[in-house]
Amino acid sequence: MRKLIGIFTIFTSLIVAACGDSDASSKSAESSSTDEPYTITISNSVEEDSALHEGLMKFKEVAEEKSDGRLQVEVFSNAELYSSEREAIEAVQAGNIEAASPATAPLANFAEEFMVLDLLFLFDDVDEANAALDGELGDKLNESLETVQLKGLGWGSAGMTQLTNNAQPIEGMEDFDGLKIRTMENNIHLDSLSELGANPQPYAFGELYSALQQNIFDGMQTTGQLIESSKVFEVQKYMTIMDHSFTAEALIMNKDFYESLPEELQAVLDEAGAAFTEHERQVSKERDEKAIEFLKENLEVNVLSDEAKAEIIEALQPVYEKYEAEIGQELVDLARQ
Repeated sequence: MRKLIGIFTIFTSLIVAACGDSDASSKSAESSSTDEPYTITISNSVEEDSALHEGLMKFKEVAEEKSDGRLQVEVFSNAELYSSEREAIEAVQAGNIEAASPATAPLANFAEEFMVLDLLFLFDDVDEANAALDGELGDKLNESLETVQLKGLGWGSAGMTQLTNNAQPIEGMEDFDGLKIRTMENNIHLDSLSELGANPQPYAFGELYSALQQNIFDGMQTTGQLIESSKVFEVQKYMTIMDHSFTAEALIMNKDFYESLPEELQAVLDEAGAAFTEHERQVSKERDEKAIEFLKENLEVNVLSDEAKAEIIEALQPVYEKYEAEIGQELVDLARQ
C-alpha cells in the first residue's frame, strides 16, 4: 500500500512539474511572440543623395532605437521598389509594403483634399507652406488619408518648384506655348500647364533623365534640390525660378498595419514621424538654397518677373475656380490663412 501511495505521489509530482513546464513554455512562447520584431518597408522614389532619404534614415534611427529593436525599418530609395509614386501608394494601401514617402501631388488621386496643395502660387515660400501643414490644414489632410486606408506620420518639404527646359527661358506666358513638360500625375498641374499653352504629360520620375535625354520632353518642373540630385540639369539648358508651387512629401503607412501594433509602438512611430518632419525640413531648406546656387553655375537661370507672374495668375483663374469648387472653400481658406 505504501508503495502504491509512493508511486501515486511521484506520478502526481511529475504531472504538476510537467504542467509547470508547459505553463513556463507557454509564457516563454507568448513573450517571444510579443517581442517578435515588426519589419517596416518604405518605398522612396528619389535618390539616396536627397533630404528625403536623410529624413527617412532619421525615422529609421528613432523608430528602432525607441522601440528597442522591436521595429525594424528598411528604406528603399531610387525608385527601387516601384517606378512611380502612384504604384507605391497603391502598394501601401494594399498592404504589400508598410510605408512610402510620395510627393503630395499624386496623393490627390486617392484623397481629393490633397488637391489644395497643388493650386499654383498658393504659398509665398516654404515656411508659409510648412506652417499650414503643421496646423489645421495638415490635420484635415491626415483625416482624409484615413478614409483611404492610409495613416499620415509626417510631412517632408522638397521646396518651391522651378521649371527647366531646353527651348528657351520662360519670361512670359508666350514661352509656354507648345512646350512639352513632364509633370506629376496630378490633374491641377496638368490643367494649369495646359491653360498656359504647354503640353504637359505625367511621367515616372525615376525614368525622367533618359526621357529628357531622348527629347521626349522639352522640360520638367520640380524643386532645385531634385533638379540637382537627379542630375537632370545635365540634359537641360534653362531654368526659370518661378516658385509657382510648393512640393511637399507625405510619410504614409498602411492604416491596418499601424493600428495592429501595440499602443506603445504606435507612439514610437508617431515620435519617429515627428523626427522625420523636423530633420527632413531642416536638411531640405539648406540643400535647396545650395542647389539653386549650384544650378546658376550649370544652367542659364532667370527669375520670373512680378509682372509675368501676375499675368500667369490671371490666366489661371478658370483653373482656380474649377478646383476651388471641387476641393471646398474651407480647405482653400485654411491654406491661404
